[in-house]
Amino acid sequence: MLQADMDQSDFSYDMATDAAGLPARVAVFADREHVRREIADDCDGAGFRTLDGGAISVLLEGPIALLGDVVMIDCPHVDGAILAALARLDMRAARAETKLIVSTSMDALDDVFAVLDKSAAQILIEPSRADRILAVGQVLMEIGGTRVREMSEADRLALLRLSQQVEMIARRLEGFSETRALSREEQSKLGDVCRDWRGADPEGMSRLPATQPSLPDSRLVRRMIAERQARAKFFDGELFADPAWDMLLDLTAAHGENKQVCVTSLCIAAGVPATTALRWVKQLVNQGVFKRVADASDKRRAFIALSDQSIQAMSRYFASIEAPLARAA
Repeated sequence: MLQADMDQSDFSYDMATDAAGLPARVAVFADREHVRREIADDCDGAGFRTLDGGAISVLLEGPIALLGDVVMIDCPHVDGAILAALARLDMRAARAETKLIVSTSMDALDDVFAVLDKSAAQILIEPSRADRILAVGQVLMEIGGTRVREMSEADRLALLRLSQQVEMIARRLEGFSETRALSREEQSKLGDVCRDWRGADPEGMSRLPATQPSLPDSRLVRRMIAERQARAKFFDGELFADPAWDMLLDLTAAHGENKQVCVTSLCIAAGVPATTALRWVKQLVNQGVFKRVADASDKRRAFIALSDQSIQAMSRYFASIEAPLARAA
């Protein structure tokens, strides 16, 4: 592992690449030295090159020179200085199109989520060693996806082998963690749903009656949520895991109650591990199903809400099942 100084000359290097021709350098910043060493050892073992960026305070001292195409930050606890460092790095990463992976805790999630609003950072909640390696592998696959037209068939096979190797190493570290990345099947399902949702007869929206159905009483939605949660008392909760729908219901109820929903609360409502829930939130925001709302009274906070199109879609959904609900009542 290389130790990085903040001398600008140290950052002049030829970018290392993986077998698919994609950058595979991971810079690690953490106040806990043993965590930096652990992350570096695991990344090195998975075939990535790591650079020790040092403590998070380094990001506040002098000009930021990113050390790689992937930057991993460990900050289980945050204060004003750490949040300032994250905000500064977030802006720099967005301009440089660098991928950020930030591991934190549930207690710090809302603050961390609020300041990471430009770089589309991947946030991990109290991750295991395997989670970190899987996150790096996923980020590299995302980088590869943006360059798919530049890659030959051999490159794509090499990238697939790289991702498989990373997954095997993560399994060896400690087996699958409950806090895992979305599987390929889940990513495909989410992508299909979002594409269908966005592309479903956009002109039909303009042909709808001037008077739109309204959302139901929030108490009815809360009752639906309670009934869904009650299933876990009798069956394994994973049988019914449907984070997108559970979050949609929670935001629908909150909209009717005129309440704002923080990301921590929404992750709990999803009924899946927090890191998995965050991945869904990120995808649904990107697809326009949810929207990110800044707190007007506190710029350090941000909330999640239904987009206008989602409000209309949920209104029409409940209107379509109004009769069955009336009979059930």
